[in-house]
Amino acid sequence: MSITSFSFPTPIKFGAGARKLVAQHLRDLGLQRPLIVTDKALGALPVLAEFQTHLAGLEVAVFSGVFGNPTCSQVMDGAAAYKAHKADCVIGFGGGAALDVAKVVGLAATHPGDILEYVWDHPQVRPIVHELPYFVALPTTSGTGSEVGRSSVVSENDTHLKRVVFSPKILAKTVFADPELTLGLPAHVTAATGMDALTHNIESYLSPAYHPLCDGIALEGTRIAAAALVTAVKAPGNLPARSDMMMSSMMGAIAFQKDLGAVHSCAHALGAVCDLHHGLANALMIDTVMAWNLEAAPAKFDELAHVCGVVGGGKAFVGWLKALKASVGITGTLASHGVKPEHLPRLVQVATADICHQTNPRPCTAADFERLFKAAM
Repeated sequence: MSITSFSFPTPIKFGAGARKLVAQHLRDLGLQRPLIVTDKALGALPVLAEFQTHLAGLEVAVFSGVFGNPTCSQVMDGAAAYKAHKADCVIGFGGGAALDVAKVVGLAATHPGDILEYVWDHPQVRPIVHELPYFVALPTTSGTGSEVGRSSVVSENDTHLKRVVFSPKILAKTVFADPELTLGLPAHVTAATGMDALTHNIESYLSPAYHPLCDGIALEGTRIAAAALVTAVKAPGNLPARSDMMMSSMMGAIAFQKDLGAVHSCAHALGAVCDLHHGLANALMIDTVMAWNLEAAPAKFDELAHVCGVVGGGKAFVGWLKALKASVGITGTLASHGVKPEHLPRLVQVATADICHQTNPRPCTAADFERLFKAAM
């Protein structure tokens, strides 16, 4: 077992078998009663049962009430489970949805009010005043990079609008990034989550905000994903490719401290209005938006093409993205994935209100979003 340790700023244990280090890590801190927060599907799979065999000697409870795009009520249910177990720490185990809920279960369990009162743009946002329960994260997908993020994205129960709790206080205290946990992912999930990771790296690099540190990480994260994604999808047992995608996923999430762009505004709207999987939504929009962005940042598109090994420079990069999507089985238009013309006004409204496009390389109006959605239909 070869584990590499990073701190950036989260301490990260990276490598096959990292999951086996969790129990000793918690015991060394005097913690005994973890609540595992995971999603419904994972809760029933052997991968969770196998992980629990490495937690012998701890008093473990499982909350597996996360499903779909996670909602505020799921967070509050998780907080109730935390209190019922008299837990002393949280283990987030899963993809972006489970980890986003896990990040704030401890907050909701130790602070008054509903989790919505802690979102960054609430008119009377509540402060995080108490120390939060110790939290470790184990990603089981390579997409959101939520394990290294300082934000938790949860949807309102009724409107499905995504809201964000943002604070360095909710960062995982340690991440155990074990690519073996992704070996059982179906090809279509590997493809969609992998396109999410790639989109994070590409959009953060293209953001006009000044952050050379993130630019370097985003370019290398793009290079790694471009080289590994097809292998990870087509040869699901290939551990080096799975490791590369897990690393690219974390790099994308670190890089998007710099911010994202219009692809993500479109994807957030497609998630809220049509309940589309976030990674799939990014994949369906990325080439359309990138074709539109090209004129605003031609030198950066040339650089992206270079690191991805694309012949023909930035102008060939969009075509390469289309071909990459097809090679991992992501095909079709928005319409073929259930998006209807009557969804368009609401999609435009939600995308325009979304904060991500404020750092798109090309300013994006409601009329622009309407054209982009229509082009992707």
